[in-house]
This record gives sequence, structure tokens and C-alpha cells, in this order.
Amino acid sequence: MSKRGREAMARVPLFASLSPRQLRRLADLTEEQRYMAGATIVREGETGDTFYVILEGEAKVVRGKGRVLNHLYPGDFFGEISLLDGGPRTASVVSATPLTMLALSRDAFLRLLRQEPAVATKLLQHAARLLRRIERTAAG
Repeated sequence: MSKRGREAMARVPLFASLSPRQLRRLADLTEEQRYMAGATIVREGETGDTFYVILEGEAKVVRGKGRVLNHLYPGDFFGEISLLDGGPRTASVVSATPLTMLALSRDAFLRLLRQEPAVATKLLQHAARLLRRIERTAAG
């Protein structure tokens, strides 16, 4: 994978604590995908099995009958919940312009976790920090 791919993955908070070697292994598992404007990348309610990082272009996060929740730009990402649990998508993502993205499949991600337990440990630590932050906010 290109340096651009490694850098894109390093900016994802979930992966930010990984070592350069671990980031390279992760980025090597991704594939570059391109979509035309108007394409539905993921559909709300469908089972998710891929995580995406936008390299070029813009997308919209849509829920229900077309309510736009957010706009995504280069460096933004989506699909991290489905990457971790394989559950249904919480929203749809539609390309607003032509898109170039990195895609990481759940199967490849789980294979990496089995091969590199240290990566799994770092991801669990990240999740624990998020839960603590949420707990402090809720209590505060």
C-alpha cells in the first residue's frame, strides 16, 4: 500500500496508537475503491463488513428517508462499528462527488488481529478510553 494509504489509516483515531509496522500491515490489507457521484456505498440496516477512509471526494451520511446527517471529506472515515461487530449499518453513505477510498474488509481485519494480538490490545485500550470519556461526560 502507498504511503498515502498508511498516512490515511494513521489519522483514524481507532488506529492512531499502532506502530509504523502495524500501520503498514493494516494498510497492506486495504484496497483502493472508486465510486461515481450518486453511488450508495453502504445502506442503512444492511450487514456491514467493510471500513472506509475517504482519500478524495465528498460523501453524505443519510438516515431514514434521505435526512442528511453529515458530510464526509478526505480523511474522514465510516464503518468502524460494523468493522468491529459485523452488525447492521446505522446509516447510508452516498457519494456526493466521485470518490476514491480505502476499504478494509472485516475478514482481513480479523485475520490481522489473530496474527497480531498486540494490535487487538491497542484497539481494546482505545475502546476503553472512549468508554471512560463517555462515562465522565454522562456523569458530569
